Amino acid sequence: MIPVTTSNHRNPLQIMWTRMGAHGWLWNLRIALIVATHVAAACVLASVEYGPFANTVALLTWALLNFLFLIVLRRPGVSAVLSLALVAILITLSQFKYGITQLTLTFLDFLIIDRDTVLFLHSIFPQLKTQSWIFAAIAAPVMWVIWRTDPFRVRRAVSTAGAVACVAAITGLSVIYPEQPWEPFQGVNHISNLARSGVVSVSHLTSTGWIEADPPKLIGSAQATPLAECEPGKKRPNIIMVLDESSFDISAAPGIKVPANYRDYFKSADGKQRAFVAESAGGPTWYTEFNVLTGLSARSFGKLKFYVTRIAAGKISRGLPQALQRCGYRTFSMYPTYGDFLSARSFQTSAGIEKFVDMADMGVSEDMQPDRFYFDQALQLISREKSADQPLFVLVYLTANHFPWTTSYRPDLTPAGWIAPGNTAEVDEYIRRQAMTAADYKSFVAKLKADHPNDPFLLVRFGDHQPAISQKLLEPKLPQASLANRIMTHDLRYYKTYYAINALNYKPDMSLALETLDAAYLPLAVQEAAGVPLDSTFSEQKKIMLRCKGLFYACKEGAEARRFNRMLIDAGFVKHL
Repeated sequence: MIPVTTSNHRNPLQIMWTRMGAHGWLWNLRIALIVATHVAAACVLASVEYGPFANTVALLTWALLNFLFLIVLRRPGVSAVLSLALVAILITLSQFKYGITQLTLTFLDFLIIDRDTVLFLHSIFPQLKTQSWIFAAIAAPVMWVIWRTDPFRVRRAVSTAGAVACVAAITGLSVIYPEQPWEPFQGVNHISNLARSGVVSVSHLTSTGWIEADPPKLIGSAQATPLAECEPGKKRPNIIMVLDESSFDISAAPGIKVPANYRDYFKSADGKQRAFVAESAGGPTWYTEFNVLTGLSARSFGKLKFYVTRIAAGKISRGLPQALQRCGYRTFSMYPTYGDFLSARSFQTSAGIEKFVDMADMGVSEDMQPDRFYFDQALQLISREKSADQPLFVLVYLTANHFPWTTSYRPDLTPAGWIAPGNTAEVDEYIRRQAMTAADYKSFVAKLKADHPNDPFLLVRFGDHQPAISQKLLEPKLPQASLANRIMTHDLRYYKTYYAINALNYKPDMSLALETLDAAYLPLAVQEAAGVPLDSTFSEQKKIMLRCKGLFYACKEGAEARRFNRMLIDAGFVKHL
């Protein structure tokens, strides 16, 4: 018996062609809209991606997003619109991040999503929450209409195969042409750099974890204990550390003219000028912030070091503030922007800062104030918090010398008698701001002496990194490729700033104030200068400092730092890294 074929058993293609015949214009419109969405995405990517390689990786990433949405939704129209919206959001976030940190969006921004990041965004854009709700209210019905009118379906097996192929292609290209450390700092290739950073981050985490350290010991683990207790009743100096934004002796560059007595500002109490080796060149202040608070190297985090404060928050319980607290110090930090920035508050409080004072606490809404403002804030804090039996530790940040130097910052605060030395306008502006800092610091010391004539103070200043302009001044005839190589190989010429140790009503011990000192060793020099006994971790690090002649991570190609990190992990001072 031959079965009868009904309309319900027609071939799906026949059904589709029948419908297209009846509503061909509608089908053509739907197809055109999907194609237009893909064309719009290609145009958006082309506007931020430069070069065939970057465009290829970006298009592969676009395809990957579509396939991932198709696996869940199966509808190509909805998937294309969602992918376009996501790409637009990612580019906007990347451009926003670059405007603040000079670094584009990376994979770790999503791997380390924390409450501080959200709070910082809300601090910068208080209207963001409202705008997000408005956007969602508009987007939801639009997506519902697209969902209802999208007639096409893609099999999940096909979408999965496409996603796997895209991941394989992106990974292969990223391995063949690995992301260079300087690329995220260019402010372009937002989507391709984001995709490649995912390959780099996953590779780093699977090979070394968050922090570089020697393999665990097979037998036992040492428990760090204090080397010596602080003598009760002994009076120790209040300690004021000044992070001097972008400051170094610019006369190190050939042909630069500086005012008379310019170099005196960089000298310590014994009349010597000392070099401070930072771990960033014209860039992240928070590397140095991490160095001087924990006594560790940001370079130990490898390609993840840009996020060092976010990674380390709550995970490192050893450093300068803890060591000082053991000897009765109260610890404060005066932070010049919102405390949620890169989890600064979380990091510093977990590192031993008792009271973290940020821009909002100081009562200002702009994060670049004259240096005298921060010095005055410090004076008020000292007068308010100082007690006879508990010395203070105060970390003060300065900001007046922050880039750019193409405009004149607060010309009304130019020191009396200032005459431009006669360099380029940019260099002279840089030196003028240094003169402002020097004048404000001198006034601060005078007020400190007048307000507290009998109290001992240890004053430690250091440049957090060189200014970006130093890279075109130190070796002006050097080709760009050679300059990039010098910076990537950590040529000390591009990482040296200064540190100076001075005092009021106190004579500091300068025995650990080496001529050249890595940033991670500054906590050692400070404790020695203040007469604070070293615990066993700092005692061990002192041995490394002396045999490595002031170098830390650079000593033995990182071997000393990796061994020391393992010791801290085994002793429980570094956890979950």
